[in-house]
Amino acid sequence: MNNDYNFWRNKKVLITGHTGFKGSWLSLLLYNFGAKLYGYSLKPENGHLFQKAKLSRIFAKSIYSNILNYNRLSYNIKKIKPQIIFHLAAQPLVVDSYKNPKDTFNVNVIGTLNLLESIKKINTIKTVIIITTDKVYKIKKNDPFYSERDNLGASDPYGTSKTCVELVSESYKYSYFKEKKPSISTARAGNVIGGGDYSKNRIVPDYLDALNFNKTLLLRNPGYIRPWQYVLEPVYGYTLLAKKKFFSKNNEIFDSWNFAPNNKDSISVKKLVNLFQKSKLNRKKIIVKTKKEKQIEKETSTLKLSALKSKKKLNWRPKFSLPETVDIILNWNQMTKNETVFEVSMRFVKSYINKI
Repeated sequence: MNNDYNFWRNKKVLITGHTGFKGSWLSLLLYNFGAKLYGYSLKPENGHLFQKAKLSRIFAKSIYSNILNYNRLSYNIKKIKPQIIFHLAAQPLVVDSYKNPKDTFNVNVIGTLNLLESIKKINTIKTVIIITTDKVYKIKKNDPFYSERDNLGASDPYGTSKTCVELVSESYKYSYFKEKKPSISTARAGNVIGGGDYSKNRIVPDYLDALNFNKTLLLRNPGYIRPWQYVLEPVYGYTLLAKKKFFSKNNEIFDSWNFAPNNKDSISVKKLVNLFQKSKLNRKKIIVKTKKEKQIEKETSTLKLSALKSKKKLNWRPKFSLPETVDIILNWNQMTKNETVFEVSMRFVKSYINKI
Protein backbone atom coordinates (compact mmCIF):
# COMPACT_ATOMS: atom_id res chain seq x y z
CA MET A 1 0.00 0.00 0.00
CA ASN A 2 2.82 2.42 0.85
CA ASN A 3 4.25 1.83 -2.63
CA ASP A 4 1.00 3.09 -4.13
CA TYR A 5 1.17 6.31 -2.15
CA ASN A 6 4.85 6.78 -2.93
CA PHE A 7 4.37 6.21 -6.63
CA TRP A 8 1.25 8.30 -7.22
CA ARG A 9 2.07 11.29 -5.02
CA ASN A 10 2.16 14.41 -7.26
CA LYS A 11 2.04 12.39 -10.49
CA LYS A 12 0.26 14.39 -13.21
CA VAL A 13 -2.62 12.19 -14.31
CA LEU A 14 -5.15 12.92 -17.04
CA ILE A 15 -8.44 11.00 -16.93
CA THR A 16 -10.76 11.24 -19.90
CA GLY A 17 -14.35 10.44 -18.98
CA HIS A 18 -13.62 11.44 -15.39
CA THR A 19 -17.25 12.41 -14.77
CA GLY A 20 -18.57 8.91 -15.47
CA PHE A 21 -19.15 6.09 -13.00
CA LYS A 22 -15.79 4.34 -13.25
CA GLY A 23 -14.03 7.63 -13.90
CA SER A 24 -15.37 9.02 -10.64
CA TRP A 25 -14.17 6.04 -8.59
CA LEU A 26 -10.78 6.09 -10.31
CA SER A 27 -10.52 9.80 -9.49
CA LEU A 28 -11.34 9.16 -5.83
CA LEU A 29 -8.75 6.40 -5.61
CA LEU A 30 -5.97 8.42 -7.24
CA TYR A 31 -6.85 11.49 -5.20
CA ASN A 32 -6.46 9.39 -2.07
CA PHE A 33 -3.03 8.28 -3.32
CA GLY A 34 -1.99 11.93 -3.77
CA ALA A 35 -2.00 12.21 -7.57
CA LYS A 36 -2.43 15.60 -9.25
CA LEU A 37 -5.57 15.10 -11.29
CA TYR A 38 -6.75 16.58 -14.57
CA GLY A 39 -9.98 15.62 -16.28
CA TYR A 40 -11.42 15.84 -19.77
CA SER A 41 -15.06 14.88 -20.18
CA LEU A 42 -18.57 15.98 -20.89
CA LYS A 43 -20.20 17.96 -18.09
CA PRO A 44 -21.36 15.72 -15.24
CA GLU A 45 -25.01 14.77 -15.33
CA ASN A 46 -27.17 16.02 -12.49
CA GLY A 47 -27.73 13.36 -9.88
CA HIS A 48 -24.73 11.24 -10.92
CA LEU A 49 -21.81 10.34 -8.66
CA PHE A 50 -19.39 13.03 -9.88
CA GLN A 51 -21.98 15.75 -9.31
CA LYS A 52 -23.36 14.34 -6.03
CA ALA A 53 -19.89 13.94 -4.53
CA LYS A 54 -18.77 17.34 -5.88
CA LEU A 55 -15.63 15.78 -7.30
CA SER A 56 -14.59 18.80 -9.36
CA ARG A 57 -12.84 20.06 -6.21
CA ILE A 58 -10.30 17.21 -6.24
CA PHE A 59 -9.04 18.13 -9.72
CA ALA A 60 -6.32 20.63 -10.54
CA LYS A 61 -8.38 21.27 -13.66
CA SER A 62 -11.51 19.81 -15.26
CA ILE A 63 -12.12 20.47 -18.94
CA TYR A 64 -15.73 19.90 -19.95
CA SER A 65 -15.75 19.21 -23.65
CA ASN A 66 -16.52 16.46 -26.16
CA ILE A 67 -13.58 14.21 -26.97
CA LEU A 68 -14.61 14.55 -30.62
CA ASN A 69 -13.36 18.15 -30.43
CA TYR A 70 -9.82 17.30 -31.54
CA ASN A 71 -8.41 20.83 -31.44
CA ARG A 72 -9.50 21.44 -27.86
CA LEU A 73 -8.40 17.99 -26.70
CA SER A 74 -4.98 18.37 -28.31
CA TYR A 75 -4.51 21.89 -26.95
CA ASN A 76 -5.31 20.87 -23.38
CA ILE A 77 -3.12 17.75 -23.40
CA LYS A 78 -0.19 19.85 -24.62
CA LYS A 79 -0.88 22.40 -21.90
CA ILE A 80 -1.28 19.86 -19.08
CA LYS A 81 1.71 17.70 -20.07
CA PRO A 82 0.48 14.65 -18.13
CA GLN A 83 2.70 11.74 -17.20
CA ILE A 84 -0.05 9.11 -17.22
CA ILE A 85 -3.35 9.00 -19.10
CA PHE A 86 -6.37 6.85 -18.33
CA HIS A 87 -8.77 6.91 -21.28
CA LEU A 88 -12.33 6.14 -20.14
CA ALA A 89 -14.35 8.60 -22.25
CA ALA A 90 -16.87 6.48 -24.13
CA GLN A 91 -20.46 5.63 -24.89
CA PRO A 92 -20.60 2.68 -22.46
CA LEU A 93 -24.02 1.06 -22.89
CA VAL A 94 -24.97 -1.82 -25.20
CA VAL A 95 -28.64 -0.82 -25.41
CA ASP A 96 -27.78 2.78 -26.32
CA SER A 97 -25.42 1.53 -29.02
CA TYR A 98 -28.37 -0.04 -30.82
CA LYS A 99 -30.32 3.19 -30.58
CA ASN A 100 -27.44 5.43 -31.64
CA PRO A 101 -24.81 3.34 -33.44
CA LYS A 102 -23.24 6.27 -35.26
CA ASP A 103 -22.72 8.21 -32.04
CA THR A 104 -21.31 5.10 -30.37
CA PHE A 105 -18.73 4.51 -33.11
CA ASN A 106 -17.83 8.19 -33.28
CA VAL A 107 -17.26 8.64 -29.56
CA ASN A 108 -15.55 5.30 -28.94
CA VAL A 109 -13.41 4.97 -32.06
CA ILE A 110 -12.80 8.53 -33.31
CA GLY A 111 -12.55 9.77 -29.72
CA THR A 112 -9.73 7.29 -29.07
CA LEU A 113 -8.11 8.21 -32.37
CA ASN A 114 -8.19 11.88 -31.35
CA LEU A 115 -6.50 11.05 -28.06
CA LEU A 116 -3.74 8.99 -29.68
CA GLU A 117 -3.15 11.61 -32.34
CA SER A 118 -2.93 14.29 -29.64
CA ILE A 119 -0.12 12.59 -27.71
CA LYS A 120 2.30 11.98 -30.58
CA LYS A 121 4.69 14.80 -29.75
CA ILE A 122 4.30 15.08 -25.97
CA ASN A 123 7.40 13.66 -24.32
CA THR A 124 6.13 13.83 -20.74
CA ILE A 125 3.64 10.97 -21.24
CA LYS A 126 5.00 7.63 -20.05
CA THR A 127 1.89 5.46 -19.92
CA VAL A 128 -1.53 5.36 -21.59
CA ILE A 129 -4.16 2.94 -20.30
CA ILE A 130 -7.14 2.64 -22.64
CA ILE A 131 -10.24 1.11 -21.07
CA THR A 132 -12.27 -1.15 -23.33
CA THR A 133 -14.58 -4.00 -22.26
CA ASP A 134 -15.03 -7.74 -21.87
CA LYS A 135 -17.45 -7.58 -24.80
CA VAL A 136 -14.63 -7.39 -27.39
CA TYR A 137 -14.20 -11.17 -27.56
CA LYS A 138 -15.49 -13.36 -30.37
CA ILE A 139 -18.08 -15.55 -28.70
CA LYS A 140 -17.51 -19.30 -28.64
CA LYS A 141 -20.24 -21.92 -28.30
CA ASN A 142 -18.69 -23.56 -25.23
CA ASP A 143 -18.85 -20.30 -23.21
CA PRO A 144 -15.27 -20.32 -21.87
CA PHE A 145 -13.60 -17.87 -19.53
CA TYR A 146 -12.08 -15.59 -22.16
CA SER A 147 -8.41 -14.70 -21.85
CA GLU A 148 -6.28 -12.12 -23.62
CA ARG A 149 -5.18 -14.84 -26.05
CA ASP A 150 -8.71 -15.29 -27.44
CA ASN A 151 -9.74 -13.71 -30.73
CA LEU A 152 -11.50 -10.38 -30.85
CA GLY A 153 -14.85 -9.97 -32.57
CA ALA A 154 -18.30 -8.67 -31.73
CA SER A 155 -21.77 -8.36 -33.24
CA ASP A 156 -23.44 -5.54 -31.30
CA PRO A 157 -22.45 -1.92 -32.08
CA TYR A 158 -20.97 -1.30 -28.62
CA GLY A 159 -18.73 -4.37 -28.57
CA THR A 160 -17.69 -3.79 -32.17
CA SER A 161 -16.77 -0.17 -31.46
CA LYS A 162 -14.58 -1.27 -28.56
CA THR A 163 -12.96 -3.95 -30.71
CA CYS A 164 -12.09 -1.17 -33.14
CA VAL A 165 -10.58 0.78 -30.22
CA GLU A 166 -8.32 -2.20 -29.47
CA LEU A 167 -7.12 -2.31 -33.08
CA VAL A 168 -6.62 1.44 -33.36
CA SER A 169 -4.60 1.46 -30.13
CA GLU A 170 -2.40 -1.39 -31.29
CA SER A 171 -1.88 0.29 -34.66
CA TYR A 172 -0.76 3.57 -33.08
CA LYS A 173 1.61 1.82 -30.72
CA TYR A 174 3.41 0.01 -33.53
CA SER A 175 3.16 2.85 -36.06
CA TYR A 176 4.17 5.85 -33.93
CA PHE A 177 5.51 4.70 -30.54
CA LYS A 178 7.61 1.68 -31.45
CA GLU A 179 10.41 1.15 -28.93
CA LYS A 180 9.70 4.38 -27.10
CA LYS A 181 7.33 5.87 -24.57
CA PRO A 182 4.49 6.08 -24.02
CA SER A 183 3.57 2.50 -23.43
CA ILE A 184 0.01 1.81 -24.62
CA SER A 185 -2.14 -0.91 -23.07
CA THR A 186 -5.83 -1.76 -23.12
CA ALA A 187 -7.73 -2.96 -20.07
CA ARG A 188 -10.86 -5.11 -20.24
CA ALA A 189 -13.09 -5.46 -17.21
CA GLY A 190 -16.22 -7.46 -16.51
CA ASN A 191 -19.57 -6.00 -15.49
CA VAL A 192 -18.63 -3.38 -12.92
CA ILE A 193 -21.07 -2.64 -10.09
CA GLY A 194 -20.97 -0.36 -7.08
CA GLY A 195 -22.47 2.60 -5.30
CA GLY A 196 -23.00 5.70 -7.39
CA ASP A 197 -23.94 4.03 -10.67
CA TYR A 198 -27.04 5.77 -12.05
CA SER A 199 -26.89 4.54 -15.65
CA LYS A 200 -30.06 3.42 -17.39
CA ASN A 201 -30.71 -0.23 -18.25
CA ARG A 202 -28.19 -1.55 -15.73
CA ILE A 203 -29.30 -4.05 -13.14
CA VAL A 204 -27.82 -2.55 -9.95
CA PRO A 205 -29.04 1.03 -10.55
CA ASP A 206 -32.45 -0.41 -11.49
CA TYR A 207 -32.53 -2.52 -8.33
CA LEU A 208 -31.57 0.37 -6.04
CA ASP A 209 -34.10 2.62 -7.75
CA ALA A 210 -36.81 0.04 -7.08
CA LEU A 211 -35.61 -0.37 -3.49
CA ASN A 212 -35.43 3.36 -2.73
CA PHE A 213 -38.72 4.34 -4.34
CA ASN A 214 -40.88 1.22 -3.83
CA LYS A 215 -41.00 0.30 -7.50
CA THR A 216 -41.27 -3.05 -9.25
CA LEU A 217 -38.02 -4.26 -10.80
CA LEU A 218 -38.35 -5.43 -14.40
CA LEU A 219 -35.62 -7.82 -15.55
CA ARG A 220 -34.77 -7.75 -19.24
CA ASN A 221 -32.53 -10.83 -19.36
CA PRO A 222 -32.74 -12.74 -16.05
CA GLY A 223 -30.81 -15.76 -17.33
CA TYR A 224 -27.87 -13.87 -18.80
CA ILE A 225 -24.54 -14.62 -17.10
CA ARG A 226 -21.96 -11.90 -16.49
CA PRO A 227 -18.64 -11.53 -14.58
CA TRP A 228 -19.86 -9.15 -11.85
CA GLN A 229 -17.23 -7.25 -9.87
CA TYR A 230 -16.97 -4.41 -7.38
CA VAL A 231 -16.00 -1.18 -9.14
CA LEU A 232 -12.83 -0.58 -7.12
CA GLU A 233 -11.43 -3.99 -8.12
CA PRO A 234 -10.70 -3.21 -11.81
CA VAL A 235 -10.10 0.47 -11.06
CA TYR A 236 -7.28 -0.46 -8.70
CA GLY A 237 -6.08 -2.93 -11.32
CA TYR A 238 -5.79 -0.07 -13.82
CA THR A 239 -3.50 1.78 -11.41
CA LEU A 240 -1.29 -1.29 -10.93
CA LEU A 241 -1.03 -1.68 -14.69
CA ALA A 242 -0.12 1.98 -15.15
CA LYS A 243 2.56 1.71 -12.48
CA LYS A 244 4.05 -1.41 -14.04
CA LYS A 245 4.12 0.15 -17.50
CA PHE A 246 5.58 3.41 -16.17
CA PHE A 247 8.78 1.60 -15.20
CA SER A 248 8.81 -0.98 -18.00
CA LYS A 249 11.76 -0.92 -20.38
CA ASN A 250 9.98 -3.23 -22.82
CA ASN A 251 8.27 -0.32 -24.55
CA GLU A 252 7.77 -1.84 -27.98
CA ILE A 253 5.00 -4.17 -26.83
CA PHE A 254 1.30 -3.36 -27.06
CA ASP A 255 -0.68 -5.56 -24.70
CA SER A 256 -4.12 -6.09 -23.19
CA TRP A 257 -5.18 -7.05 -19.68
CA ASN A 258 -8.34 -8.61 -18.24
CA PHE A 259 -9.67 -7.70 -14.81
CA ALA A 260 -12.36 -10.09 -13.64
CA PRO A 261 -13.93 -11.56 -10.51
CA ASN A 262 -13.25 -15.06 -9.27
CA ASN A 263 -14.91 -17.68 -11.47
CA LYS A 264 -17.72 -18.44 -9.01
CA ASP A 265 -18.92 -14.83 -9.22
CA SER A 266 -19.87 -15.11 -12.88
CA ILE A 267 -23.56 -15.71 -12.36
CA SER A 268 -26.92 -14.85 -13.91
CA VAL A 269 -28.79 -11.57 -13.51
CA LYS A 270 -31.51 -13.40 -11.58
CA LYS A 271 -28.99 -14.89 -9.13
CA LEU A 272 -27.43 -11.47 -8.59
CA VAL A 273 -30.84 -10.01 -7.77
CA ASN A 274 -31.43 -12.88 -5.34
CA LEU A 275 -28.19 -11.94 -3.55
CA PHE A 276 -29.56 -8.43 -3.06
CA GLN A 277 -32.90 -9.78 -1.87
CA LYS A 278 -31.30 -12.16 0.64
CA SER A 279 -28.70 -9.75 2.03
CA LYS A 280 -28.98 -9.07 5.77
CA LEU A 281 -28.42 -5.38 4.99
CA ASN A 282 -31.54 -5.28 2.84
CA ARG A 283 -34.33 -4.08 5.10
CA LYS A 284 -37.08 -4.76 2.59
CA LYS A 285 -37.65 -6.92 -0.44
CA ILE A 286 -38.89 -5.64 -3.76
CA ILE A 287 -41.21 -7.11 -6.35
CA VAL A 288 -39.31 -8.58 -9.30
CA LYS A 289 -40.87 -9.35 -12.67
CA THR A 290 -39.54 -10.32 -16.08
CA LYS A 291 -39.92 -7.81 -18.87
CA LYS A 292 -41.69 -9.75 -21.62
CA GLU A 293 -41.80 -7.25 -24.44
CA LYS A 294 -39.84 -8.06 -27.59
CA GLN A 295 -36.35 -6.62 -27.64
CA ILE A 296 -34.44 -5.57 -30.72
CA GLU A 297 -31.15 -5.46 -28.82
CA LYS A 298 -29.23 -8.71 -29.04
CA GLU A 299 -26.74 -9.33 -26.28
CA THR A 300 -24.47 -12.27 -25.54
CA SER A 301 -26.24 -14.61 -23.14
CA THR A 302 -23.10 -15.86 -21.38
CA LEU A 303 -19.92 -13.89 -20.88
CA LYS A 304 -17.13 -14.93 -18.54
CA LEU A 305 -13.63 -13.57 -18.17
CA SER A 306 -10.27 -14.89 -17.00
CA ALA A 307 -7.88 -12.57 -15.14
CA LEU A 308 -5.05 -15.08 -14.78
CA LYS A 309 -2.56 -12.79 -16.54
CA SER A 310 -3.27 -9.86 -14.20
CA LYS A 311 -3.05 -12.15 -11.19
CA LYS A 312 0.33 -13.53 -12.26
CA LYS A 313 2.04 -10.42 -13.63
CA LEU A 314 0.47 -7.62 -11.60
CA ASN A 315 -0.15 -9.54 -8.38
CA TRP A 316 -3.73 -8.27 -8.62
CA ARG A 317 -6.52 -10.13 -6.84
CA PRO A 318 -10.24 -9.49 -6.28
CA LYS A 319 -10.61 -8.56 -2.63
CA PHE A 320 -14.36 -9.06 -2.25
CA SER A 321 -16.68 -11.91 -3.14
CA LEU A 322 -19.93 -11.10 -4.91
CA PRO A 323 -22.07 -11.43 -1.74
CA GLU A 324 -19.65 -9.03 0.00
CA THR A 325 -19.91 -6.65 -2.97
CA VAL A 326 -23.70 -6.68 -2.72
CA ASP A 327 -23.45 -5.77 0.98
CA ILE A 328 -21.01 -2.96 0.17
CA ILE A 329 -23.43 -1.51 -2.39
CA LEU A 330 -26.41 -1.70 -0.04
CA ASN A 331 -24.33 -0.15 2.73
CA TRP A 332 -23.19 2.71 0.45
CA ASN A 333 -26.78 3.26 -0.63
CA GLN A 334 -27.98 3.54 2.96
CA MET A 335 -25.09 5.62 4.30
CA THR A 336 -25.35 8.27 1.59
CA LYS A 337 -28.89 9.04 2.75
CA ASN A 338 -27.48 10.52 5.96
CA GLU A 339 -23.92 11.61 5.09
CA THR A 340 -22.30 13.41 2.19
CA VAL A 341 -21.60 11.26 -0.85
CA PHE A 342 -17.97 12.39 -0.90
CA GLU A 343 -17.30 11.42 2.73
CA VAL A 344 -18.94 8.02 2.33
CA SER A 345 -17.18 7.29 -0.94
CA MET A 346 -13.75 8.22 0.43
CA ARG A 347 -14.41 5.97 3.40
CA PHE A 348 -15.12 3.11 1.02
CA VAL A 349 -11.93 3.86 -0.91
CA LYS A 350 -9.86 3.74 2.26
CA SER A 351 -11.61 0.54 3.35
CA TYR A 352 -10.71 -1.07 0.04
CA ILE A 353 -7.08 0.06 0.26
CA ASN A 354 -6.84 -1.46 3.74
CA LYS A 355 -7.65 -4.84 2.16
CA ILE A 356 -4.68 -4.62 -0.20
